[in-house]
Amino acid sequence: MAGTIRVGTAGWVFEPWRKSYYPEGLKQKDELAYSSARLGSIEINATFYSHQKAASFSNWAAQTPPGFVFTVKGHQFVTHIKRLKDVELPLANFFASGVMALGDRLGPFCWQLPGNSSYDEDRMEAFLALLPRTPEALVALAARTDYDKNPPFLDATGITRVRHAIEVRHKSFADPRFIAQLRAHNVALVVADTADWPYADQTADFAYARLQGAPGSESYSPGERDLRAQWLRAWSEGRPADGAPLVAPAGPVPGDRDVFAFFVSTDKEHAPHNARAVMAALGLSGPGE
Repeated sequence: MAGTIRVGTAGWVFEPWRKSYYPEGLKQKDELAYSSARLGSIEINATFYSHQKAASFSNWAAQTPPGFVFTVKGHQFVTHIKRLKDVELPLANFFASGVMALGDRLGPFCWQLPGNSSYDEDRMEAFLALLPRTPEALVALAARTDYDKNPPFLDATGITRVRHAIEVRHKSFADPRFIAQLRAHNVALVVADTADWPYADQTADFAYARLQGAPGSESYSPGERDLRAQWLRAWSEGRPADGAPLVAPAGPVPGDRDVFAFFVSTDKEHAPHNARAVMAALGLSGPGE
């Protein structure tokens, strides 16, 4: 038995894709509908930079086919400005901003730490303990908001699971204590697939990868894409990926595991093509195909 594998890109609006990926003449307003029909998931990055309105989330969800799932990047105020310290209210403001309007299209949240943010065991524990794991907990935390630019959106209709992944880049996180914390809280360690952070420890009942390219080239050859496809298959079946280094010995894993994988390399022009190639290698099609 295996979990569901979803492969996609970070974002869907990128000018060069209009020459190499999107059909000629496709209107920009139709690009999300086109991509969401052909990819398993898309990571929303606009949420990292600013709060998005409920109407925007609702509109995005309406453009996608049944079975499609977004993931949502956490706000930089939590990760880069506050650096996870004293973030109960910033988290409440983020969750109340409108993200719940995605409904059943809401997948995991991804919290990306800055590269110079080092491991602090107590601060990490406090942050992980704050993260809501159920729709009810999500609404309860969001209700504490003091954000007054938009009315809070506190309707979790359609949301059945609330999951979180965290991306780290500082070498101090290569610490078995950190891996143990993530496993205790069922938070996924983001597999970044870079020379600086090559680790692929699986710490939750789902996997999250932000594939950032081969060292030095920031792109993937066909053979490298095939290897990543093998990794995704292994994780979905609850197995470690061959050749992927670990911080700590593999822990207990579920019989199956959902997998979210995004091509986010600086060679962004090829990201949707890499995603489609990996989907083909895995025998996957988009939810609208």
